[in-house]
Amino acid sequence: MAELAHLDLRQFIRNIPDFPKPGILFRDITPLLANPAAFREAIAQLASPFRTRGIDNVVAAEARGFIFAAPLALELSCSFTPIRKPGKLPFDTHAFHYELEYGKDTLEMHTDAVLKDQNVLVVDDLLATGGTVDACCRLVENCGANVAACAFLIELIDLKGREKIAPREAVSLIQY
Repeated sequence: MAELAHLDLRQFIRNIPDFPKPGILFRDITPLLANPAAFREAIAQLASPFRTRGIDNVVAAEARGFIFAAPLALELSCSFTPIRKPGKLPFDTHAFHYELEYGKDTLEMHTDAVLKDQNVLVVDDLLATGGTVDACCRLVENCGANVAACAFLIELIDLKGREKIAPREAVSLIQY
């Protein structure tokens, strides 16, 4: 991967103003996903701080988190656990109900997916307000596992998601 280290991943993020509504600047990751060298480098950079940390499981909430979490789990030689909206998983599930700015939501994962005392890395493409990631962390912790850290391709610093998930460690590759 050394030959890719010079890649500036930020150049593969497209800015789309006023999406999904006026005043929002959307950070589009699809150009990065379309470039195999950039995508490979993003996974390598996300894996780098965790290679010697004994990560047992990588978890992510649907859907964009899956894009980074599954190859990251392969890179770290550990399992991947999808966290989904209610009714999407076919086996027995643990659920976590949480408050959003304008309502409530629920996340679920299989009861046999994360085990007590495992070291778990929580992954998403983007850290914004931190609500969904915090819910993922709490779901993992309710199983008796340890959230080793949270990792993101992009972090929107002004939205203070890092504060929401504190004191858990947060690692992000690109900050805006």
